This record gives sequence, structure tokens and C-alpha cells, in this order.
Amino acid sequence: MTFRSSPVPPGVLTAGAVTFTVFAWASAFVSIRSAGAAYSPGALALGRLLAASLVLGVLLLIRRQGLPPREALRGILVSGVVWFCGYTIALNWGERLVDAGTASLLVNTGPILMALLAARLLGEALPPRLLAGMAVSFVGAVVVGLSMSSGQGGSTSLLGVVLCLLAAVAYATGVIAQKPALSYGTPLQITAYSCMTGAAVCLPFTGQLLDELPRAPASATLNMVYLGVVPTALAFTTWTYALARMPAGRLGATTYAVPAIVVLLSWALLAEVPAWLTLLGGALCLAGVAVSRYAPRTAGTPRTPAAPVDGAPLAPTKGDRP
Repeated sequence: MTFRSSPVPPGVLTAGAVTFTVFAWASAFVSIRSAGAAYSPGALALGRLLAASLVLGVLLLIRRQGLPPREALRGILVSGVVWFCGYTIALNWGERLVDAGTASLLVNTGPILMALLAARLLGEALPPRLLAGMAVSFVGAVVVGLSMSSGQGGSTSLLGVVLCLLAAVAYATGVIAQKPALSYGTPLQITAYSCMTGAAVCLPFTGQLLDELPRAPASATLNMVYLGVVPTALAFTTWTYALARMPAGRLGATTYAVPAIVVLLSWALLAEVPAWLTLLGGALCLAGVAVSRYAPRTAGTPRTPAAPVDGAPLAPTKGDRP
């Protein structure tokens, strides 16, 4: 197999992909709240996935990547139905019933489930540093969630809590399903066909989307399109790029930075000055991610190999097998 030389080290590319994904997914919480005021959960999910499928289809044509290998179809189907469709609808619905802080807190149980499933189903290790970092980040997510839920007139709905927990389960399940598929298809293929699968499953909501589209304000429709293009089409592609190159449990821990980034975005874009407790929780989230990501290099630790041609995933290693 030949490798294409790149002036940018593969580790830097992976870190960049993770950073972009986390920032894009953090922005999605704000957009969902805005678009969800005009669109029902199913219609919003369908519109988001259709916009994402269009962008991803164009990228497939540009990159000349056809159908994925047959071995990847199972992971694509499970990820498309459970994550792209199920997670999106559950989160859209849940954010109509609970405040953003509570939703962020509940969805952030996903990385814990992801690490446990990865250890059980993929044979990934659970090193003490990862567990410690996840514990610190989860405490930070709890602090952020509680601080954002208090003093804003928010109410907690039992159904909303259940829906956000279902979204977390769907998120973790979809990632674990994607991981083995990335041993056979490229990140773009896995993302694109998973998204198209999710859009197909959401087609029963076509009537709702067509009924709500003419009555929705332009801002809500633009937020729906943004959700499809950036947090879905682009961020899910960068996510699968990173997932092909690092363990699912360790990658999942990086998403604990989302609550902290949501706080910063609200501060910068909406002039919402966070309370000191919110800042403390955000700092804990970031500190936990730093702990879980830190891996001291020993004398015998090999350097990260270069990425293969056309973005194909690296072959799985002993501790990261499909």
C-alpha cells in the first residue's frame, strides 16, 4: 500500500477534526432551540438530514467515492437508523420539554455509555487516566447543567428527561456501530450513507415538513439548513475521520468539552454572561478532556503512522479491533 505524503502530521489533522466536530456540535444545541420553535421534531430531523445528504452526496461525487463495501453496510444501517434518525428526533423532541442545560447534562451520559460499550463489544481498554478524565468531565457537565437550569424559569419534564437519555443511548450505539464499518469504508462513505439512511427513515415526516415550511420564519429555516450542513454533513465526517484513527472511548471523552463551548458561544454571540458556577463547570469539563486525552510518550512508543490514500481508515490495532 502506498501512502501520500502530507506536510501536516496525521496527529495534527486528527486533533483538528476533533476540535471542529466539538465546536460544531456545541453550536447545534443553540440552533435546535431556535429551529425547534417553528418545526416539529420529525420535520426538523428530516429537513436537517436532507440538507446534509445533499452536501454529502456532492462531496461523494467530487471525491469519486462510490458505494461502500458490503462489509460496512451493517454498521451504516445501524448508525443511520439509531444515531442519525433516532438521536436527532429524540433530541429535537427532548429540547422542547427541558431546558438546554438539562438536555446537555443528560446527553453527556453518552460518552460513558460509549466507553463501556467499546470495552465490551470492541475490546477497547479502559485505562485509569481515561476513567479519571471522564469522571472529572462528567462532574463538570453536571455543574454546567445545574447552573444553566437554575434561575431561568426552566422546568423539567419526565418525558423530556427520558427522551434526552434515549438520545444519549442512540449516540453511543451509533458510534459503536460505526467503528467496525470504518475498517472497510472511508469516513466520507460511512457518514454519507449513514445520513442518507437516516433521511430515508425520516421520510414519513415529509407531510409535516411541507406543511410547516411555508409558515416557519426564515431564521428557523436557516438554522435547520445550518444543522444539516455544519453539525451534520461536515462535523459527522470529521468525527468519523477521527474515529477511524483513535479508540471510540477516548474520542467520546472529548465531547465532554461541548457544554463548556456552549457556555463560551452563548457568552460571545448572545451576550449571556455565565455565572461563576457555570464557568467552574466548563473548566472542569475541559480539564477532564485534557486528562483523558493526555498520553505520555515513552521511549518505545512508535510515532503515529501516516494516513492512507484517499482518507481510508487505518487498519485496526490489537486494542482497537472491530
